[in-house]
Amino acid sequence: MPFDIPFGFLSIVVVLGLFVIFRWINVLNEYERAVVFRLGRMLGQPKGPGVVFILWPIDKMVRISLRTVVLDVPPQDVITRDNVSVKVNAVVYFRVLDPNRAVVEVENYHYATSQMAQTTLRSVLGQADLDGLLSEREKLNDELQTIIDRQPDPWGVKVSAVEVKHVDLPQEMQRAMAKQAEAEREKRAKVIHAEGEKQAAVSLAEAAVLMSQNPVTLQLRYLQTLTEISAEKNSTILFPLPMDIIAPFVEGLRKRNAMP
Repeated sequence: MPFDIPFGFLSIVVVLGLFVIFRWINVLNEYERAVVFRLGRMLGQPKGPGVVFILWPIDKMVRISLRTVVLDVPPQDVITRDNVSVKVNAVVYFRVLDPNRAVVEVENYHYATSQMAQTTLRSVLGQADLDGLLSEREKLNDELQTIIDRQPDPWGVKVSAVEVKHVDLPQEMQRAMAKQAEAEREKRAKVIHAEGEKQAAVSLAEAAVLMSQNPVTLQLRYLQTLTEISAEKNSTILFPLPMDIIAPFVEGLRKRNAMP
């Protein structure tokens, strides 16, 4: 007599079999790697990408992404070297280079990198003064990247870039900086005006020297001034007449009268 297997039991076996097979077969994307543990021990190099077989429940797989992660560091209260309190936030770019160490050496590499970036941001920017914080962003970014990159290196994490995104100044400091900028602009305007007056005075002095050496030039300038004044819409113009202009005519008239 053949042994009859209940349909319900057979269905359960098939479902469990399919479940185990699906747990064994894993598909990893190009940017993913699998760190496999067998009975608690790590198995060699990471697996993937493509189809990866995991002997569940003996093996355990941890997926690790190799793509660059953009971490937004929340605003941090920073007191600069010149005792100005500001809020600074930044962006950190990092990626996993060694998936095995990222899983074994640290519990949560993403959270650990975030906390390390926050503390380093306060420490480094606290050593700079306010002017340097506002004008030397590139230098501070390089310094932050160098310091932050050293710390997660044992975790197999590479920090590729750190960018200070925004510096939030207190209202009273913004007003003081606006006044300082306005005073600086007024100072430059006065310096430029004074330089123009100086150059004009030098040009006038040189022209005066040239005219004193040639009286005819002075008379021509005098006549030119008369022409310019006559073009104005004035009813009456009173202008002194230098004797140097009419002296030749007076002398000629005198000579003619003295002739017999």
